[in-house]
Amino acid sequence: MAADAMTKPDQLTDNLRAAVDRGFDDQVAFLARMVQFQSLRGQEAPIQNWLAERFADRGYEVDVFSLADVNLTAHPKAAPMDDIDLAGSKQVVATSNRNGNGRSLILQGHIDVVPEGPAGLWGDPPYAATVRDGWMIGRGAQDMKAGVSAMIFALDAIRAAGYAPEGRIHLQTVTEEESTGNGALATLLRGYRADACLIPEPTGHTLTRAQVGAIWFRLRVRGKPVHVAYSESGTSAILSAMHLMRAFQDYTKELNAKAADDRWFSGVKDPIKFNVGIIKGGDWASSTAAWCDLDCRLGLLPGSSPQEAMRGIERCLDQAQKNDSFLSENPTELEWSGFQADPSLCEPGSEAEATLRIAHESAFQTRMEDRLSTAVNDTRYYAVDFGIPALCYGPYGIGPHAFDERVELESVRKTTLSLALFIAKWCGLSRLS
Repeated sequence: MAADAMTKPDQLTDNLRAAVDRGFDDQVAFLARMVQFQSLRGQEAPIQNWLAERFADRGYEVDVFSLADVNLTAHPKAAPMDDIDLAGSKQVVATSNRNGNGRSLILQGHIDVVPEGPAGLWGDPPYAATVRDGWMIGRGAQDMKAGVSAMIFALDAIRAAGYAPEGRIHLQTVTEEESTGNGALATLLRGYRADACLIPEPTGHTLTRAQVGAIWFRLRVRGKPVHVAYSESGTSAILSAMHLMRAFQDYTKELNAKAADDRWFSGVKDPIKFNVGIIKGGDWASSTAAWCDLDCRLGLLPGSSPQEAMRGIERCLDQAQKNDSFLSENPTELEWSGFQADPSLCEPGSEAEATLRIAHESAFQTRMEDRLSTAVNDTRYYAVDFGIPALCYGPYGIGPHAFDERVELESVRKTTLSLALFIAKWCGLSRLS
C-alpha cells in the first residue's frame, strides 16, 4: 500500500465506510436490477450484456466471450453439459489497472440462478426484488447477486474515496456455477490469472475452510408397459426407480458413517448429501410406466476424487440391479449429467486469508469465523487446478434455492466495506490525482 494510505489506517477505513454509505442506495438499486433478470441456465446473456455495459461505463477493459470461445471440452476438469448452447453462454471479465505494480486479484461471482419453482408459493414475486424490513427478496438475491454487487461497489467506493488500486484486478461474472462450474473454468482457460481470488458467495461473513465435491448423474430406468388390469405381467419403471433411490440412500448412509473419521467434516452431521432433484416418467395413468428418469446429486469429501465417487456410484447401481429380477436383465442407463466437482480446502495460513481477516475485523469489529460447506463453489478451480489462493467469503442471507430467498441489506453494506478494505490491503492503493 502506498505510504500516504498507510499513515492513517483508521482514516482510510472511515473514508471507505463513508464512500460505501454514500453509494449504497445506488448499490441496492443495482442489486435489484440484477435480481430482476431471470438469469436461469441458458438465459444469462441479457444480464451479462447489461453488466458488460456497466463495466464499460466505469472505464474498465471488458472482455465478453462464450464457452465456445475456449477449448473447454479438452480440459479434464470440464463437466458435461446437457442441451446448452456453448456459444450463447457468455462470460464477462472487466479488467482494471492491467499494468499495475501491486498484487493482482480476481473478484468473481456467478449470475446464473436456479429455477424459482411455482411462483404462487412465494410470498412475493420471485423476480420483483422486493425490499422489506431491511431485506431484499428474490431468486438470486442471496445466491449470489448480492455478492456480485458487493465486489463491484467495493471498487466504486475506493474510487469515490479518492484512491485507485495499485494492482491489476479482474472483475468476473460467470455462468454455470449452479450446474457444472464451466464458466469459472472458462475464465482460467481464457488466460485470466492473479495472485489471489475472492468469491463473495453468501457465507454469512465467514470463510469457507473446506467444501465437499459433487457429482451429478442421471438414471434412465426402463419398464415393461402393460394395461393396469394385467400389471402383474409387466413392470413399472417408476417402482424400479424407487428401488434404486432406496439403494442410493443406503449407500449414502455408508459414506456418512465413514465420514466420522474425516479431518474436516467429522463434526458435521451427514456431510454427504444424496438428492433426487428431478423425476420424470410414465405416459398414462392406466399403464405401467415404461420409463422413468432420475436426475441425482451425490457429494464427496476432501481426500476423494470425482473419479472415485463415480466408480462408487457405478458399484451401487450394479449391486442394486443384481438384487432386482427385472433390472438385472434390463439394466438402467447411467449418464454423467453435470457437476464432476473436486472437493476443496482453503488451507490455513495464506497471506490472502490473513489480509481478509484484518479487513473483516475492521468492517465488522469481530473476528472472522470459518465454515464447512456441504455444497460446492468455484474456488476449487483456482486452488486445486491453478494454484491460486482462493477465498470464499460474502454476505448473509436466508433460503438459497428456496422459496422467498432473501439477503440482509445491512450485511451487504458491511461486506462491501470489508471487500474494499481487502482490496486496499491486498493490492495497495494510490491517491487519485
